[in-house]
Parts: sequence; structure tokens; C-alpha cells
Amino acid sequence: MVKHVTVLAQNETVRLDADRLEDLYTQLGDVSAEDVVCRAMEELAVRLAQTERLYREHRHEEMRKSARSLVAIAEQIGMTMLARVASTVTQCIDDGDPIALAAVLARLLRIGERSLTEIWDLQDLSV
Repeated sequence: MVKHVTVLAQNETVRLDADRLEDLYTQLGDVSAEDVVCRAMEELAVRLAQTERLYREHRHEEMRKSARSLVAIAEQIGMTMLARVASTVTQCIDDGDPIALAAVLARLLRIGERSLTEIWDLQDLSV
């Protein structure tokens, strides 16, 4: 018996909300806005790692709190897709759906990494 394994390419385009970033820079000025964005990026990286660790440790209530904080931080700097996926993680926890949670967490980590790279590249272009 021959078994075939299909590997699915996980390649989603990440888009930042440029209007949200522009508003942030208009409200705070370049220096302050850049500081907010940099601190948010650092916090997002920490929270993504924490969310994954809490998942592996089966600490879903704490994981839910970490994912909720990802939503707020991501929305602040225009990462709407990341915020939406983090929100879906909390919904999977609330629904008690471990299979969906595993899949959505994997997506969250992919989107998070790509979002951080995207905003980092955007910051590099603005300097």
C-alpha cells in the first residue's frame, strides 16, 4: 500500500493597518510613536512565546489571558489579522475545542512572526 502525504503550504499574506499606524504617528509624533511601536513589538514577541509555552503546559486559563493581551497590543499598532487570530484562540479555549485550538495557535504563531517581520521592515524603511 502506497501512502501519499500532502504538505500544505502555509503562506498567508500579512497586511498592517497603515491608517492605524499613521494615526498613531500623527497623535504621538514620530519619536513617541516609534517608541510605542518598538515596545509593542517586544511585548508581542514575549506574549507569543508565552502563549505557546502555556499551551504546551496545558495552562489554558493563563493562555487565554495572554492571547487576550495579544489582541489589545496588536490592535494598538495596526496588526488587525494578528488581533483577529489571537481572538480566535480565546474562542477555541472558551469552546473547549482542543483540535481547533492547536490549529489556530499554529496559525497565530505564523501570523505573529510574519507581522513582526512586516512591521520591522516597515520601520527600517522609515528610518
